[in-house]
Amino acid sequence: MSAPRTAIIGAGISGLTAGKMLADYAIDYTCFESSDRIGGNWAFGNPNGHSSAYRSLHIDTSKHQLSFRDFPMPADYPDFLHHTLVKEYLESYAAAFDLKDNIEFETGVTHARRLPDGGWELELAGGGRQRFDLLVVANGHHWDPRLPDFPGEFTGEMLHAHHYIDPKTPLQFSGKRILVVGLGNSAADIAVELSSRTLENELTLSTRSGAWIVPKYVAGKPADKYYRTSPYVPLSWQRKVAQWAQPILSGRPEDLGLPTPNHKFFEAHPTQSMELPFRLGSGDVIAKPNIDRLDGDTVHFVDGTSGQFDIIVYATGYNITFPFFDPDFISAPENRIDLYKRMFYPGIDDLVFAGFAQSTPTLFPFVESQARLIGAYAAGRYRLPSVAEMRRVISADMRKYTGHMVDRPRHTQQVDYFLYEHDMRTREIPRGAKRAAELGAPVWAGVAATQIGATA
Repeated sequence: MSAPRTAIIGAGISGLTAGKMLADYAIDYTCFESSDRIGGNWAFGNPNGHSSAYRSLHIDTSKHQLSFRDFPMPADYPDFLHHTLVKEYLESYAAAFDLKDNIEFETGVTHARRLPDGGWELELAGGGRQRFDLLVVANGHHWDPRLPDFPGEFTGEMLHAHHYIDPKTPLQFSGKRILVVGLGNSAADIAVELSSRTLENELTLSTRSGAWIVPKYVAGKPADKYYRTSPYVPLSWQRKVAQWAQPILSGRPEDLGLPTPNHKFFEAHPTQSMELPFRLGSGDVIAKPNIDRLDGDTVHFVDGTSGQFDIIVYATGYNITFPFFDPDFISAPENRIDLYKRMFYPGIDDLVFAGFAQSTPTLFPFVESQARLIGAYAAGRYRLPSVAEMRRVISADMRKYTGHMVDRPRHTQQVDYFLYEHDMRTREIPRGAKRAAELGAPVWAGVAATQIGATA
């Protein structure tokens, strides 16, 4: 029998790797991309609004951890890539495997409806509908800004970090009183950039719960080269070792004027920055606790202090959003969506999610490992367990990966790449192959995926 007609929504890193692995198994697919280019978040100035890259952005993962396993990065790339090099790398990846041949650009999916007997009907921007047996959702989760709701009203300019480009775009960030809200990597980068003395700004940084700030280099090497968890040692023990190293890596945030973090080291994402500690220590950035209320151009903080500001930049994260699904079908309230292996929604076997995770310390090889399973699944070489078993594993994985994390929307999707990849390679994919051999290939909309040989 023929292989399933497969659709991918999105041509970012997850959509590209999924397409590559489907092609390795000789599975025909169509990738729908709302933009005129590939790259998603890494396509600076992406006309579909899905890029959160600012002009000076360098990725926080070193090339040693970032590279796809089947497509190494050029040796002459620097340790930490500027966003233009990330995009260049993705373009090279797409060209090497002829991925653009299967992409329909400027063709967004406006609605995805699951048919009564399985399969999908996709409504496309500009009109037209197409039917598919298997749907891969890879529309990303860093494009729908999440904004806090503080009491009162601010009369100055406000924007989310998603819309920040540089000190001249979209606003004139010079000679201004600026408040950056948040203490993640983007908040640190923007605070550092806008606190340059040449811009003559007054820069204040407000944080709700604090953060541990870690350097990008340790002993002259990218810090993440030393990060590798083991599947053979209890994760709690490995976290203890990391917590012992914390005083050396990040010191006391209080010494920089920051509040004491309300969590232990690695119970939340640390913030990577070489420059922010210096800017705080030199007085170029002033730290404040969380906002209590807004009143005109005055911001009142929870410690009783206040300040006047011209601009507030909210670096407060993103919502996971599926605009093409009916909200009562599938949604992610508070960024929670319970997926088997961060991919499958129990009971809907003809739907696969790709890239919906906060993978530490790297995302690119993570989505690559998911794509390997997608290819095997579409080719009939992998079969899911029962719905009951899927739900049991979802609960166990949540305890494993997020049970120790503080309760925040961004931590609902937390995984450790090394443990995840090891599990997928040595357990999940082989077990799924055994299920397929014993029970038969999966079936979508009456079309059974035949056992198709992989080229990879």
